[in-house]
Amino acid sequence: MANSDHTTWGTKFEIAVMRRFEKEYKKKFSREKHISTFQIGNPPKAHRFDVVSEDRTVVIECKCITWTESGKTPSGKIKSVNEAVFYLSFVTDATVVDKYVVIKKSEHGIRGETLAEYYHRINKHLLGSTKVLEYDDLLDIMREIDGGEW
Repeated sequence: MANSDHTTWGTKFEIAVMRRFEKEYKKKFSREKHISTFQIGNPPKAHRFDVVSEDRTVVIECKCITWTESGKTPSGKIKSVNEAVFYLSFVTDATVVDKYVVIKKSEHGIRGETLAEYYHRINKHLLGSTKVLEYDDLLDIMREIDGGEW
């Protein structure tokens, strides 16, 4: 896949995640949503979240990342997940019920764990109230790491 395809691939993943959440929560969601009440930093700046419920009770960041071709940890991509968790940590509005990072299902041939499982194991201390979900967009299967299948 060429680098120019990454945006298209990520957009398709976000749309699939949004559709799955709409089915699960039985409510409408929007992509690329600026929420002015969620300000980050000083001076405060609004962040555009990947997927947000119309009633603003669910906020989601999507990460369409995989293990490297050689099976190594994609350290730069893991940093982008940490950045998403960081942004979600600023969502302290009492009306927000659920915060998620959704990672594309990517199995490691040797390790016996998926990238989402690896991320959760290594970075659990950073998550706070943010939940890590793994989504197989080909089979439409979502599961919470340390939880069950949706």
